[in-house]
Amino acid sequence: MQRPLADEIRPKTLDEVVGQKHLLAPGAVLRRLIEGGTEANMVFYGPSGTGKTTIANIVAERTHKALYRLNATTASLQDVKDVIADAGTLLAPGGVLLYLDEIQYFNKKQQQSLLEFMENGKLTLIASTTENPYFYVYSALLSRSTVFEFKAVSPEEAEPAVLRALNIEKERAPLPLMWEEGLPLQIATACGGDVRKAVNAVELLSSAAQPKKGELFISREDAAQVSQRSAMRYDKGGDAMYDIASALMKSLRGSDPDAALHYLARFLEAGDLVTPCRRLLCSASEDVGLAYPQAVAIVKACVDTAMQLGLPEAQLPLAQAAVLLATAPKSNSVTEGIGRARADVRAGRTGDVPRQLQNVHADTTGFDNRQHYLYPHGFPGHWVDQQYLPDALRGVKYYEWGENKTEQAAKAYWEKLKGKEL
Repeated sequence: MQRPLADEIRPKTLDEVVGQKHLLAPGAVLRRLIEGGTEANMVFYGPSGTGKTTIANIVAERTHKALYRLNATTASLQDVKDVIADAGTLLAPGGVLLYLDEIQYFNKKQQQSLLEFMENGKLTLIASTTENPYFYVYSALLSRSTVFEFKAVSPEEAEPAVLRALNIEKERAPLPLMWEEGLPLQIATACGGDVRKAVNAVELLSSAAQPKKGELFISREDAAQVSQRSAMRYDKGGDAMYDIASALMKSLRGSDPDAALHYLARFLEAGDLVTPCRRLLCSASEDVGLAYPQAVAIVKACVDTAMQLGLPEAQLPLAQAAVLLATAPKSNSVTEGIGRARADVRAGRTGDVPRQLQNVHADTTGFDNRQHYLYPHGFPGHWVDQQYLPDALRGVKYYEWGENKTEQAAKAYWEKLKGKEL
């Protein structure tokens, strides 16, 4: 059975690895550790197809350790024990380097089982994960390891790997293999930073290349069909989802409608309506707030419409909401006000509810149960001066008027009515 092309052309040296210059450039810490034959325990964190397994192979070769691979999605505690059992034997005289892929799928007990052997030197662990290790990896294991973050490979960095794969397929092809100009960069761009995906696309396209005048030809149209939607990284509930959600929220807050539409489009392409709807609804109050109070009602209507329509039509009301929020005036006075109020409550700064605000039937002890509450609607302008905050908080200001037209108009109205500066 023929090996997958992506495995066949896997780099054997650090200089052949594409991308990860921040880790592998001359003088970079990880490169110095590897070239020095390190036996340090490491956690590789980053997207798929960015070189984590390749680097683990190179580390194993440098340290002259027997390399064992386990995938935490299928491995058990017994599998780990079987690996440890080989340490110091003829199977692994120099020790064991365990490459544990997707470590986030190991539970706490399984991760704890590795600690003893990491400390006595029988096991060197290189764990990889596509999720944030500080959320998913046991803290005691992290404290014994160094975390290195791998980045998605840029199209310019991935293009040489695509060209190398194309040339290998060209040598193997029964007929001369040709491709349309610009194809390598197109594939490198469509892979979304995943070099393995790009090489797999080359292998698939080469197998499906059309005979044309005695040659095999790969068109850019074929490449587009093979790589459609592949450039987008999205895993519901994973880091990518939360990163895109954060970017959408911050683009709305930053009044950038183009960026807001971009991140919204990434949710729509992934078929996720719920997450962007929540972000849009939140932004209407958190970032626009009282600068344009109608935004809440408009965004709610857009969200309801989107949910009733479903995709693809849902894109229209959601895009309307995103552009509205991004271009609306901004005020975080509501956010700041409720934040200060909750901070006081959490700190225990509360006090009794003033007697005039209590439930009229609250006092049944026979004492004076008159509240002395002044009904604002019975006074000019529907306002009367009386205390509402508890005695312990009298005079405290939580809400500060925003500098936008709407809030300043409200401020001027109440200053005139109350006869004092607010």
